[in-house]
Amino acid sequence: MEAIAIQGRARLRGRVAISGSKNAVLPIIAACLLTGDECYLEDIPRLADVDTMCGVIGELGARVYPEGINGLRISSGFLEKVEPPYEYVRRMRASFLVMGPLLARFGRVKVSLPGGCAIGARPIDLHLKGMAALGAKITVNKGNVEAEAGSRLKGAQVYLDFPSVGATENIMMAAALAEGTTTIENAAGEPEIVDLANFINAMGGRVTGAGTRVIKIEGVKELHGSRHAVIPDRVEAGTFMIAAAATGGDVLVENVIPTHLKAVMAKLAETGARLEEEEGGIRVRADLPLKAVDIKTMPYPGFPTDMQAQFMALLTTARGSSMVTETVFENRFMHVNELKRMGADIVIEGHCAVIKGKSKLIGAPVKATDLRAGAALVIAGLMAEGETTISCVHHIDRGYENLVGKLQALGAEVIRTEI
Repeated sequence: MEAIAIQGRARLRGRVAISGSKNAVLPIIAACLLTGDECYLEDIPRLADVDTMCGVIGELGARVYPEGINGLRISSGFLEKVEPPYEYVRRMRASFLVMGPLLARFGRVKVSLPGGCAIGARPIDLHLKGMAALGAKITVNKGNVEAEAGSRLKGAQVYLDFPSVGATENIMMAAALAEGTTTIENAAGEPEIVDLANFINAMGGRVTGAGTRVIKIEGVKELHGSRHAVIPDRVEAGTFMIAAAATGGDVLVENVIPTHLKAVMAKLAETGARLEEEEGGIRVRADLPLKAVDIKTMPYPGFPTDMQAQFMALLTTARGSSMVTETVFENRFMHVNELKRMGADIVIEGHCAVIKGKSKLIGAPVKATDLRAGAALVIAGLMAEGETTISCVHHIDRGYENLVGKLQALGAEVIRTEI
């Protein structure tokens, strides 16, 4: 089994370039199914999840080719199926995003109930509610969702009970080819939503309001191919910013969009870290120990749930007591027991975790239970005294391109190994 071994207490210093966004590229790959023309995608991160999504559309009959250094050329002109394989869908929840494009283009789809990280129920009811509002007949049977829409979906008003990112994306893609206008109220406003809307519009779609709580999609009869560069990964950027502060380092995080990181930057500044926007990036410097702060995860533009675990790792050695409140997913504290193995003082009370900062963590064998938990353990290992060995690193590979190489370039003593 592969693992990551870290010799801690090294202060990160230097420059790191952030890759394209995992959470943006996955729905954009799915959106390529909306047209039979070729699409060209740039700044694609080399990740296990990207390989999985390419595998999903490839099994449907799409043709996926590497293009340049970090690009993909996708042609969906000869799709053979409207049922993605269970093997892929159970592995990654984002595979469910092919539902909207397939339903919009072919009028029918059959997809298994999704899998992914075990961080909570993350029900698909909002996805199905949106498809039903657009005129699809939905049937759930034996672990599969079947949807039929006849010749064409119909525009409608859709109100989301919660601003779900995945549901907003799926409905937006389905509505792109619907007859009439669709309005999504209480829509998610994450930057990845805006990136998907920009891609759909580049294909000839008519999406307005992306990034706000009300998105309008005027359906068109067909979309054409386009070229699109994916936005930088704000979660990867935030992870390196937290790692820089947590180790008392000095790191310039390059290829970022600062407005996407306001909540993380504000909380890092509260801890005493110094942040400066420089040409091409954000410089993070810190002197240890940092100060304790409270955080509460919220839909964008609030503090992102995808940064909660990493920030908690930083708080384990901050001066004073902190409280982390998780409001998005009910099971996103699985990293706590692993951090406690390293000496962290954390008590969970319902949706809150109380962290009493200690002078240091001690390296130990730990296990990545999900993607962001794995990133948190990497940060903890960088902070800790002695060696930390992190197993189940396939979770980390789902969302971080060349994490070990990038950390090595910043001076960390970290390697991939076998255990």
